[in-house]
Amino acid sequence: MSKTEERDLDEAGAQLSTAPTENPADQAIGGPTLSAVGWLRWFWRQLTSMRVALILLFLLSLGSIPGSLIPQNSVDELKVQAFKEQHDVLTPIYEKLQLFDVYSSVWFSAIYILLFVSLVGCIVPRSWQFVGQLRSRPPGAPKRLTRLPAYTTWRTETEPERVREAALAMVKKRRFRAHDAGDAVAAEKGYLREAGNLVFHVSLIVMLLAFAAGTLFKSEGGKLIVEGDGFSNTLTQYDDFKSGSLFSVEELAPFSFELDGFTGTYEESGPQRGTPRTYEAAVTWSKGDGPEHRSVIEVNKPLEIDGTKIYLLSHGYAPVVTVRDGKGNVVTSEPVPLLPIDSNVTSTGAIKVMDGYRDKDGKKDQLGFQAFFVPTFAGAGEGDMFSQFPGLEYPVLALTGYHGSLGVNAGLPQNVYQLDTRKMEQFKGPHGEILKQRLRPGETMKLPDGAGSITFENEVKEWASFQISQQPGNGWALAGAIAAITGLVGSLFIQRRRVWVRAVRGADGVTVVEMAGLGRSESAKLPEELAELAATLNAQAPTAPGPVEVPVEGAKE
Repeated sequence: MSKTEERDLDEAGAQLSTAPTENPADQAIGGPTLSAVGWLRWFWRQLTSMRVALILLFLLSLGSIPGSLIPQNSVDELKVQAFKEQHDVLTPIYEKLQLFDVYSSVWFSAIYILLFVSLVGCIVPRSWQFVGQLRSRPPGAPKRLTRLPAYTTWRTETEPERVREAALAMVKKRRFRAHDAGDAVAAEKGYLREAGNLVFHVSLIVMLLAFAAGTLFKSEGGKLIVEGDGFSNTLTQYDDFKSGSLFSVEELAPFSFELDGFTGTYEESGPQRGTPRTYEAAVTWSKGDGPEHRSVIEVNKPLEIDGTKIYLLSHGYAPVVTVRDGKGNVVTSEPVPLLPIDSNVTSTGAIKVMDGYRDKDGKKDQLGFQAFFVPTFAGAGEGDMFSQFPGLEYPVLALTGYHGSLGVNAGLPQNVYQLDTRKMEQFKGPHGEILKQRLRPGETMKLPDGAGSITFENEVKEWASFQISQQPGNGWALAGAIAAITGLVGSLFIQRRRVWVRAVRGADGVTVVEMAGLGRSESAKLPEELAELAATLNAQAPTAPGPVEVPVEGAKE
């Protein structure tokens, strides 16, 4: 093939893709031998190449793995603390690598920002190129159509002008962009392939922006609520609260809700006994001073109020206990939430009596009880103090009592479910043994030396833990994900191709018709499509009698 023919073929296939062309000088070993500006230009071209964008996208996906496997401070600080206590060797390493705060870490943010810049730098020039292609016409036919991968020809007695008119009408009917180009008709189809590419990459940017907006403007907090208690969406009501750096407390939606009741059902028998079937939290909610509404919150079925979603996370039991002082006066009587430690809701916690208690001599003191609760106890001598079933079938509360200073006046934060006994003295029995007792509902544990008593009342309430989150970027992220999938499907299954139909009068006065096709990549569909077009055109310009001088290549006549 001569250089002129190669140039002619290159022009025919030009701009079948909007992918930016690479400068050969930039691919030289060692990069450009230019000034600092040249190096910056080389670095920019590398960063905005599709290859680097794919590498950064892979690194971003890879970096999300530890965020899913390792407990995160932004999700559950208690789990992070428990992980640190169980893994003394890994904890310092994970902290240095910021693996407990993956999505706000320096290295994850660097990948995120580089990917964003890479996509923008890649998409902007491709978009302008694509707009230019939409405004331009398909290029004229090469001089030798036989060089193209799909080709066919025949002779006809129909005039060349009539053949070209029929060819132009045929390709336009099949939604090709077409025009007369000298002695040939040039047609092109499949622009949606490049549109799909651009939609896919623009959607990635939308998803990145949505992720950034969700991180900067989000608010997320947790609240544990016992049946009968309520919550108002103000900062002081949260047990824990986290927000983005640009979030304002004034953006909290004004609403409140009350937990009317929690219902959990479990498999009663068989090998799956104890497996949860349903978790439902019945709530009554209202916006501001508006009317009350009743709803049921289930796992993965949150309640949404003014853009704020309320998720049901977990549940447990809160035995109602009554503490009396040495004179029999009631100091406190309330449900005490306990934290589950296994799937059968075996629970632990602490009961703290900080104010209002006086011993038998009238002296102020503080009480603390380590509590261990099982909703279904196997019975004395029939098993350890662990629950056999998550439902309330045989509840038992085990208590160990202390008195002294709870340490709450030191000004340091305390875990409400743990008891600090460093400045407390354990109650002892009449023979010096540690005072501890298992209580059934309605039973009372007497404290020694007239110190009072604690009663496990005939009531066990349930509590539910909720996550109240406001993430403004979720809708955009979902729309971006759907658009990305749509664009990817278009870029994979739509083929960009060009077709030329040339009709000229031969030396013997008979019209010679040539048809050829060219696509971005080799595909069996292109010859098939060309064969269908040739058959349609041949019906209007039938083959003339006599031998065909030029052989068929890539398509049937």
